[in-house]
Amino acid sequence: MDGGTALSVDSSADNSVDSSAAVEAVAASVAVLASLTGAGADSADPLRTLADACLDGLAEVARLEARTAALKAKLATDYVRTARALAPPAASPQDRTAHELALVAEVACVLTVSERTAGALLSDSHALTTALPLTLAALGSGTISWQHARIIIDETDTLDPAGTAALEAHFLDPDAPKPARGCPAGDLVPSRFRTKARTWRERHHRVSIEKRHAAKAEDRRIEYVPDRDGMAWISAHLPAATAAAIWNRTTTAARALQNPDETRTLAQLRADLTATWLLTDHSGNGVHDGGRGTGGTGAGGAGRVPSPRAQVLITVPVLSLLGATEEPATLDGYGPIPPSIARQLITDGADSFHRVLTDPRDGAPLEIGRTSYRITKAQRQWLRLRDGKCPFPGCNNHSLDNEADHLQAWAHGGTTGISNLAQPCPKHHRLKHRTAWTPTTASKNSPPGWTSPSQRHYPSEHHDWEPPHWPEHIPITDTQPGPQPRPDEEPPEMPPDPFPHWHSFLDTHPWPACDMDDTDNLGWPTPLDEPLSEGVVFQSA
Repeated sequence: MDGGTALSVDSSADNSVDSSAAVEAVAASVAVLASLTGAGADSADPLRTLADACLDGLAEVARLEARTAALKAKLATDYVRTARALAPPAASPQDRTAHELALVAEVACVLTVSERTAGALLSDSHALTTALPLTLAALGSGTISWQHARIIIDETDTLDPAGTAALEAHFLDPDAPKPARGCPAGDLVPSRFRTKARTWRERHHRVSIEKRHAAKAEDRRIEYVPDRDGMAWISAHLPAATAAAIWNRTTTAARALQNPDETRTLAQLRADLTATWLLTDHSGNGVHDGGRGTGGTGAGGAGRVPSPRAQVLITVPVLSLLGATEEPATLDGYGPIPPSIARQLITDGADSFHRVLTDPRDGAPLEIGRTSYRITKAQRQWLRLRDGKCPFPGCNNHSLDNEADHLQAWAHGGTTGISNLAQPCPKHHRLKHRTAWTPTTASKNSPPGWTSPSQRHYPSEHHDWEPPHWPEHIPITDTQPGPQPRPDEEPPEMPPDPFPHWHSFLDTHPWPACDMDDTDNLGWPTPLDEPLSEGVVFQSA
C-alpha cells in the first residue's frame, strides 16, 4: 500500500514537471507575439514590414495553439489521475461506470463542451501521454498541430504498441530506419497527412483488412444534426461499398428525373429521392405525394417529399396555425420550423392535439399542479415544453427519449409538481442516483441546474419565451394590466380573456388554401368555453 502511494506521488510530481514545461512553452509563444506588436512603425517600408510581421504572428499563433493543446492534454490527464485517487473504491462495476461518467461530466462543464467531446479529449489525452511520446513532444514544440496529433491517434488506435511506435517514428523521427520521404509531417495539410498515415497503416497492420472491416461494420449508424433555417443533416456511417452504391443509385435516379421542365438541381433531386425512399414503403413510384409536399417544388424548396409518419412533437401558435401570423412553430429536439410545415403535417394527419394555456405577458406556459406520485400525460407534455431536452448542461438528448424524474424524491417529501420534476436522459438519470452530481431546484418555466462533486454549479439552458404576436387587423379588447401589487400582496387576477370564443374564428378565417388542401380530416378538438390557448401541441405518428 505504501509503495503504491509513493508511486502515485512520484507520478504526480513527474506530471507536474511536464505541465510546468508546457506552461513555459506557451509563455514563450506569447512573448514572441508581444514582440511583433507594433512592427513596421520605424521601418523604411512599413507596409511590407507589417505584412511580414502579420505572417510571422500567424505562424507563431499556430505554434501557440499546438503548445496550448499539449498543455490541455497534460492537464486533462493529471486531473483524471487525481480525481481517481480522490474517489472512494467502487463497490460495483455500475458504481465504477458512474464515477467515470461523473469525471467526464465535470470536464465537459468546465470546458463548456458536450460530454462526447470531453470524453474524446480525455481519451486522446491519455493516448498522447501514455503511448505517443514523440507526438506529444512534437505538439508541445509546435512542429505539428492538434489536427495532426489527432490523425496519429486515430491511425494508431487499433495498432499494437510496436506498430504504434513504428508509425510514430516513421513520420516524426528523422533518424528512424525508414523515415517518411518529402516534407515533415507538420508541413503537410491535415487531409494529405491523413492519407499518408492511413496508407502506411494499411500496409503495416498485423490484422488483415477483412477482419478489421468486419469489426468496424459493427459501428455503423445514422446521425442527426440540426442546422439553421429549419434544416438538418442526416449522415450515415456505412461500409464503403454500401455507401458508394447508395450514392450512385441516388445520382442515377436523380439524373433520370432531369428534364427541361424540372426546376430542381441535381443535389436537390438527390435529397428529395433519399427522403422519399426513407419515408414511404417500397410500393411508391418516383417522387410523389399526391401533389403536396413539406416545402414546395421550386428552386430552394424542399421538393415533393411526403410528410413524415413517425412520431414527432410540434408546438405551434394557434394564430400561426390558422394562417393569421407567420410565427415559427417548434419541432421537439430541433427548434423553430416554418409554420407552413406545421400546417402541412396537420393536414396530412395529426394523431392528437394538446391545448396549452400561456402567460400573455411573456409567452411562458402556466404551471399544472398535481398532488399524486404518478406523473400524468399532461405533465410529461409540460416537461417537454419547458425543457425541450435533457436538462444536464450540454446534453442534446431529445425529450421524447427521456425519463420524468422527481428532483426531490417522493419518499423524502418531494411533490409531483412541475417545479419538482425534470426529464434527464437515461445516462444522466443514472448519474444523479449513483454519483455526487445533484440537480438544483427548478421552476414552472426553468429546468434545474446541476452541482458537481467538486461543488461547482452549472446552469441548464432556458427557453427564451416571447409573448405571441397579435395580428394588426384583428381587434383586441383592453388587456392593460392594473397597478402592480406590493411584494406582500397577492398578485392580481389575469386580465379578461381577449378571445373567449376563439372557435368562432374558424368560421370567418378559413385555413389558407395554398397550404391546407384537406380540412375535413384535421380532427380539430370540439370547441369549449375555455380561455384562448396560445399554442397547440400535436403529435404525428
